[in-house]
Amino acid sequence: MIREILLGLTVAAIACAGAALAQGGIKRTELQKVEFPDGYNTITDLAEVQPGGSAGRHTPSGHRDRLRAGGRGRFIMEGKPDQHLKAGDSYLIPAGVVHDPKTHGDRPLKVLAVFVVDKTKPLSTPAP
Repeated sequence: MIREILLGLTVAAIACAGAALAQGGIKRTELQKVEFPDGYNTITDLAEVQPGGSAGRHTPSGHRDRLRAGGRGRFIMEGKPDQHLKAGDSYLIPAGVVHDPKTHGDRPLKVLAVFVVDKTKPLSTPAP
């Protein structure tokens, strides 16, 4: 019984570590998660990228709507010119599009994000 519990805790720890690495150093604070629409989760979170940092190239498994809440940064989305957004600007990241937010300045880049994702898939996947 103890072996099974330890094995379960080890698997959970590895999964969490993998998720943290996949997020590329983003600190995510989940604010709300709703199972809606049918088969999907709608998740609202606050994402922070520390000064001089980057989220790392990744693709979302569903649509993401974002609102820049604070800090300065450059948003890189494959197939589009780089965007320099200020607090209050919003943008949409379509499912499957490679992107990478990077910070500029000495404050964290803060983004309020709403994800609509298939509940059987992760929020994002690292991109080469």
